Amino acid sequence: MAQLFGPGANTLAKVSFIVLILSVAIGFGVLDLVQRSSYVRYTKVPRTQPIAFSHKHHTNMGIDCRYCHTSVEESHFAGVPPTRICMNCHNQLFPDSELLKPVRDSWESGKPIEWVRVHDLPDFVYFNHSIHVNKGIGCTTCHGRIDQMPITWKEEPLFMRWCVECHQDPTKFIRPRAEVFNMDYEAPENQAELGTELAEKYHVNYKGGRLTDCWICHR
Repeated sequence: MAQLFGPGANTLAKVSFIVLILSVAIGFGVLDLVQRSSYVRYTKVPRTQPIAFSHKHHTNMGIDCRYCHTSVEESHFAGVPPTRICMNCHNQLFPDSELLKPVRDSWESGKPIEWVRVHDLPDFVYFNHSIHVNKGIGCTTCHGRIDQMPITWKEEPLFMRWCVECHQDPTKFIRPRAEVFNMDYEAPENQAELGTELAEKYHVNYKGGRLTDCWICHR
């Protein structure tokens, strides 16, 4: 009776099995890298909006974040400015500009401007702007130097790991409340000491892993 498999068949089978496992592992690794890439996450990728809005231009004119994002200190949502806020200025400034036609159309029709969300967390993640602001976490900590962005982009990927690293030891990032909206703020050399002091002052209960409990962000 003829032999169906030669002497090297066992070795070939083992090698094929190992190659298959490695291929699957590499495939998952590549998929993970793609999912975390700026191409998918839009990190540092300017997002095209229905209006060429420039944070840089407006902040250079001295407009405070809270003028447009009215609820950032008291709500989970920073607030997308309604058309009337835009028109408070632009009914006098550049009222006939072609770039601002979508604003005027929105004002006349009563239909809100359909902005493209730049920071869009999954529905299963609970995030509250007011808590962070009132605990001394500055805008630039999460949003980067948004005052220098002619077109807005997402500075950080907002991965769970990135959030958890801050929640494990927020003293590295806490600043005085008076400096939360200061875009030029830089942490002092004694940040470790200052952060610890402010965490106690602002009742940031991070010790014992309280801020890394699942329910903090997944409610």
